[in-house]
Order: sequence, then C-alpha cells, then structure tokens
Amino acid sequence: MSQVLIVVSQLEDWGPYYPSDQVITFSQYLEYKARPGQRVRVVNLCGDYSYLSDGYYCSLLSEARGHHVIPPSNVLNDLTNPLLYQLRFGDLVSALKKVYKGSRALPSDEAVQELHIKSYFGWVEEPSLKPLARLLFERFPCPVLSITLRHAGQWEISDLTIVDHKTLNDQEETDFANALDTFSQNVWRKQKSSKTSRYDLAILVNPEERLPPSDSQALKKFTRAGKELGLDVELISPADYMRLPEFDALFIRETTAIDHHTYRFAKKAEAEGMVVIDDSNSILRCTNKIYLSDLFEANNVPAPKTMLLRRDQPQQLANAVETLGLPMVIKIPDGSFSRGMEKVSTIEELEEKSKPLFEQSSLLLAQEFLYTDFDWRIGVLNNKPLYACRYYM
Repeated sequence: MSQVLIVVSQLEDWGPYYPSDQVITFSQYLEYKARPGQRVRVVNLCGDYSYLSDGYYCSLLSEARGHHVIPPSNVLNDLTNPLLYQLRFGDLVSALKKVYKGSRALPSDEAVQELHIKSYFGWVEEPSLKPLARLLFERFPCPVLSITLRHAGQWEISDLTIVDHKTLNDQEETDFANALDTFSQNVWRKQKSSKTSRYDLAILVNPEERLPPSDSQALKKFTRAGKELGLDVELISPADYMRLPEFDALFIRETTAIDHHTYRFAKKAEAEGMVVIDDSNSILRCTNKIYLSDLFEANNVPAPKTMLLRRDQPQQLANAVETLGLPMVIKIPDGSFSRGMEKVSTIEELEEKSKPLFEQSSLLLAQEFLYTDFDWRIGVLNNKPLYACRYYM
C-alpha cells in the first residue's frame, strides 16, 4: 500500500479540515524516513511555492527521495512563466471548444470577455469545463489551479496560477476537501484491520463505454481472483489518471486506442515503473490492422487474403475486386467492434463505402469475405501464448 502524506507549513494551516495523521509539517517531512520499499505520495500544501521557498524545496526533496509529489518542481517552475506553460497548450483546442457549450451557467451577456475558474485536483463543478480541467491537471498537477479564460472570438487560456489553499473561502474549502478525498482515497480512511495486501492493482474501466471488453461479472471475478492472490484490487476510471502512482500495476479493461486516454494511462504507468496490460507498445501495434497483416505474412500465419488500398490510388479498387473477389470487407486500420468496417458486394458499393473510410485513414485494408460464426481470440502474455478461445458475436 502507498503512504499518502499531506505536507503543510504549519499544522494550523489544516485547521478547517478533518484531522488526519497523514498531515505533517514541512519540518517533520525533512526528518521523515520511509520504510524500505514503501511507496510514498506527497501532496505539497506548503502554500508558498516560489523559488527556494519551503514549498519549492518540499517538491524538490520529494523527487530526490523517489516520492511522487503534487505539484512537481518542474510544474512550479513552468507556472512562473507564461512562455513556458503556453508551450503545452497545443492539443487543448477541442477541450476549449466545449467550454460552456450548451450550458446555462455562463451569463447571457455577450460582453463577458474573461472568466476566472478554480480547479481542485482537476475537478470543476461546471460540466463543460471538466475535459479542460482534467487535461490541465494532467499537464500541471496542482492541488488548486486558477484558470483564466479569455473570449476573443473563441475561448483561450490567458493565465494559469497555482493557488494557496489557505486563501479559499468556505465553499471553496468544501470543494477542495471533497476533491482531495476523491483524488486520493487513502486520505481520511481507516486502515483495514485485515492483512495488508502485498500489491495494489488498478483496473481501468469506463462505465460509459457502450461495448466494454469486460462486463460487471467479469470485473467481480478479477477482483475476487486478485484477493485470493494477495492483491488489493481497485476499479478506477478515466478521471483517476493522476492516481496511478498509488498502485503497483495497471490492468486496462477498456477498449484501447492510440489517440485516447487508455494509451496515455499505459504510458504514464510505464513511466512510473508499473506493470501494465495492455502496455503502450501492444496498444500501438495491435490496434493497427495494417501492422498485424504484415506481421502475419512475415510469420506465415494463415489469414484471409488481404490488400492495402491507398486514398490517392482509386484504380486499386478494381484491382481488389479482381484479386479478392466479391463480396469483400474493407476496414480502417484501427477500428474495433465493427466500427470502420464495411462489407461490399459490388464495385459501385466498394467505391461508395470506401469514401467515408478514406476520410479517416489514408490506407484501408481490403480482405476476402470468409463466413464464420465466431472469431479466434489468442491471448499472449510476456510473448507466450496464454489461451485460445472462440469469440462468438
């Protein structure tokens, strides 16, 4: 189990909140010695995060000791200079487009040009701001982050500032405490009296996924099996990205993709030295049918006849019909659960249905159609085959 420490300048700074043995002063943290092999997580609430202050040294020393700390020292440094933190805004466009979209919370007065929002461990109350707050928390993990948005034809971030928790009003203190409790479930929880598990396993699931790879019964079996093996198993959601260092291993039971949070979860878990399934290389390779097709061919694995179709070579469509016959199946490389897959029976149908697929990918796969009641699923773990099963649709 990981040890969570909340470090403050003085114990009086924690006065508005529920008492906890996990709250210590910076002076106490300087003398703190973790048990060998103990994973330690530090929430730095020293307040003054300026260069060479107690708050700055708290983060810096945490990193030197191998403790996972929020906020890390590089974030403290970046947030002092807009030229530094703005370099990390590149892929926030889609999240900014959702700001107050369809929400009644924004004043109707079109003269509103600037908004100030506080994010608590990546949590905000306004639903349309949640994607933006979560992405900013991934890049700039801070207990409290002040976000200033400016509207000049479209919303943009004009300022980011780390906030001292002692400056919060009553309602903000409540929001902060709730967010901290959600963010780290070890805080304010009594330790179980039963034997401590040797390892902590996080299983990533998404309750909103329409076709999850594991249903609720399977997840219960995973949890029960983990308990029998001495693992403390916890189901986590996409909102728990920054909690990953609490665990020893990550098991992703959500449909994976490259441009997706599952890939980011895998990369972060690997960066933290965790065991992770599916690992990022497996996601990168096995979600791409073009890679798998070449891999099968190189290793003489029997597979349906396959051709690659290029967007800029429309004459290949007729070649595919001649080579593979009709009907045939065309696919985007990274589709799943029949997404981006079409069965065509004529050349006209092939031309028509390939157009929207080419809008998603410059390459498509064309395969001969082979009827079957089931798929073969082969499980591989640590480069060794683990199981083979029939997967019925």
